[in-house]
Amino acid sequence: MGAALDQSGVEVVPPQMTTRARLALAAFPLAFLLIVLVLPALRLLFEGGQISLWAPLQDAYLRWRLAWSFLQATVSCIAALGMGLPVAWVLARFEFFGRTLVLRALMLPFVVPTLVAAMGVLALLGPQGLVHDWGGPDLQGGPWLLIYGNLFFNLCLVVRTATEALGQVSASRVAAARTLGATPWRVFVRVELPAIAPWLASAMCLVFLYCACGFGLALVLGGQEYATVEVEIYTLVAHELQLAQAASLALWMLGLTGLVALAYASIERRLAAPVRADTIARRTVQGVYQWASLWAALVVLGLFCAAPPLAIVWRAVGAGGSAWSVLWEDATLAALWNSVRFTVLAVMLATALGLAHAFAARRSLLLRTLVFLPFVVSPVMVAFGLLLLYPQWTASFGLLVSAYALLAYPFVAKSIAAGLDGMPHHLAQAARSLGATPWHVFWRVTLPLLRPALRRGMAFAAATAVGEFAVTLFLSRPEWVTLTTLVYEHLGRPGATNRDAALVLSCLLMALALLAFVVIEWAAPVPGERRQDTEGYVHA
Repeated sequence: MGAALDQSGVEVVPPQMTTRARLALAAFPLAFLLIVLVLPALRLLFEGGQISLWAPLQDAYLRWRLAWSFLQATVSCIAALGMGLPVAWVLARFEFFGRTLVLRALMLPFVVPTLVAAMGVLALLGPQGLVHDWGGPDLQGGPWLLIYGNLFFNLCLVVRTATEALGQVSASRVAAARTLGATPWRVFVRVELPAIAPWLASAMCLVFLYCACGFGLALVLGGQEYATVEVEIYTLVAHELQLAQAASLALWMLGLTGLVALAYASIERRLAAPVRADTIARRTVQGVYQWASLWAALVVLGLFCAAPPLAIVWRAVGAGGSAWSVLWEDATLAALWNSVRFTVLAVMLATALGLAHAFAARRSLLLRTLVFLPFVVSPVMVAFGLLLLYPQWTASFGLLVSAYALLAYPFVAKSIAAGLDGMPHHLAQAARSLGATPWHVFWRVTLPLLRPALRRGMAFAAATAVGEFAVTLFLSRPEWVTLTTLVYEHLGRPGATNRDAALVLSCLLMALALLAFVVIEWAAPVPGERRQDTEGYVHA
């Protein structure tokens, strides 16, 4: 692609990287995916021997596992959209005290470790939960605990995405529709909803992937009847050594979720657009109807996003001082140290992988899709495949950190890719026209503009590493126990003492995840807020 001329006739270098530079950047994350993900998964598939691709459809039990996995993901998507869109509209259109705090708090449920989320759901709705103690029903044994757990994680994602999308609806188009006599509802249906539909489709794809491929929530909340395919793969591999059946299930999940990941990557690529300048101004809440709408939105967020963590804290405080003594035990201190050091090293490696992948995939739909491989390939398969493929590295420190980074780096890559999509190209062109080298353009122009996106991606990566659970069950040594595995060990022991210790440790794990997230990401701008930089460009 040749050089272009700007309006003054000065030749500028296009912002796109050369093919050679893109291939060099792509080699690092692709080699990592090949060594740590693809080859171990293939090794496990071959270990299973003769694989019948149609076996899951011919077996009624496995067929139900597949059907339920996708049914619960679909129901979770519909529920998250039905509740999240009205809440997002309220947050995007009304100005009220504490709005920025609410927007920032929406990130926190998503970074709570899955095992802690499961503990929170049980502490709230389980047989010994707060709702049951107050005379409510015990929902354990049915599908509702898992659906509620999915909503705890994903409702905030839908709300934040829709809030950001609604913040970019053209005010002039809305004003034109209103002057022509359209009611507010008709304006929303005919103007706002079509404008935000791609954003909502993108969020739905991501929610579906998280719900269909989740492991920790389904393991604790699903029970025997409502366990998902991921839990069934874990059972077949770890307990029954039925590798052929596990491989056939994994292939079905890989194919179906891979299509969703491809759709998501395609939608995300088309969402790349500059932020609108004529956005709709938020108005102060006035009148009974608007105040009722605001309080209804806050109640929904409280019930589905805040209640489970608060239930854990309530139960832990009620357990008494004896339960909190677990924090000073040697096993807890060792687990805390392991969680911290594994997280720091994994985030460093994930950041390097994510940056390389995002820059290489800027104009490649295939590379954008490949970043979701760690999401769509079962972590149980990856962990067991690593043990089979690299027996000489079994329980090695490097293998464990690499597995952590594998699950964390897609967050960095996705966040950086979104930042690159929204970056004004003329800034890099102006720097090059003034004689800056590509390296100087990256350090002085590109990287400062990407800093909020990089912080956000690193925050998600850190929270993911802190709460990682699946691969730790396979790859960790006894002396490398982390907070997540320590909580799981206490849950597996009988008695109220172990249950109370698990609640206290869950509080510690939740605090560690939130601390990592807040330290890294808190200074970044929130969706729906705009700031004017020194050069006059508006950034989301």
